Amino acid sequence: MSQDTVSPHISPQNLLLPTLNAWRIYLNDQGNSPHTVKAFIADLNLLASYLPPDRTLGNISTTDINLFLDWLQHGRGVPCSPKSLSRRITSIKSFFKWLHQNGVILIDPSEKVVQHSVISPLPDVLTSKEIDEVLAAAEYYRRKSKPDLRPYLLFSLLLHTGLKKGETLSVTHNHIDLESPQGPILFVRYASPQHRYKERKIPLHPEWVEAYQEYKNQSSSDQLFPWSQRRLEYLLEDLGKHAGLSKHLSFDMCRWTCALVDWKAGVEKDKIRQKLGLSKVQWREISMKLNKLAEMNP
Repeated sequence: MSQDTVSPHISPQNLLLPTLNAWRIYLNDQGNSPHTVKAFIADLNLLASYLPPDRTLGNISTTDINLFLDWLQHGRGVPCSPKSLSRRITSIKSFFKWLHQNGVILIDPSEKVVQHSVISPLPDVLTSKEIDEVLAAAEYYRRKSKPDLRPYLLFSLLLHTGLKKGETLSVTHNHIDLESPQGPILFVRYASPQHRYKERKIPLHPEWVEAYQEYKNQSSSDQLFPWSQRRLEYLLEDLGKHAGLSKHLSFDMCRWTCALVDWKAGVEKDKIRQKLGLSKVQWREISMKLNKLAEMNP
């Protein structure tokens, strides 16, 4: 189904519940994560259960939606956190905007509903000076008499690719293509079909490739990092301490630092989103945070 059209069978006389399958198809076509689609559909199912069973799409009003939101907070008897309320408003606005833009309804009843935006605290990131200090510490391990390439290989990979912890643990040597016509590339792959939308190709930094080729000659495992999650966390923590950081160096910090470096460098916003493997819905909050971080770290 095209993202610009809805089923010709949908009209203002349709009920909300039977319309949701068409909207589900639209959300999937937009590249939203299975988790996001499931949550959005559940939110609209909840609205459908609240409204009178014979209320048609064309008869749902702004008042209906506001009463529903009030019921969620004060009348349902189930806790509704600010974050859940914000997402449910987003779900409702997305659904009715879709109907309105495609001519199913003449007026969008959700347009005047006030959005309750909730943004979690800003993450810690590395400054340019701190990045240099950690890289220098990693180079020390790499160049000492008994070289240890792991700290440099791990930190530099995270810094330039923004991989998540689970993605890093899953990387095998087969995921790295040094002969690609576009230059060395990392394939981020997922075994589960429901996460295939996160799969992507990320260019590899030339200095990392040099270290990787040296490291690969010493490795007998198919995995790039054949150790436990906790061992890699310790490796980053020790590297941060060696660099003299007052911050706790972590996978999450490296991922946010990677995104912020690209943001400040003027990389196209959608390319950053794709590099991180985020859906457009997830990107809304992430991009707001990156904008604030860039203002705080000029």
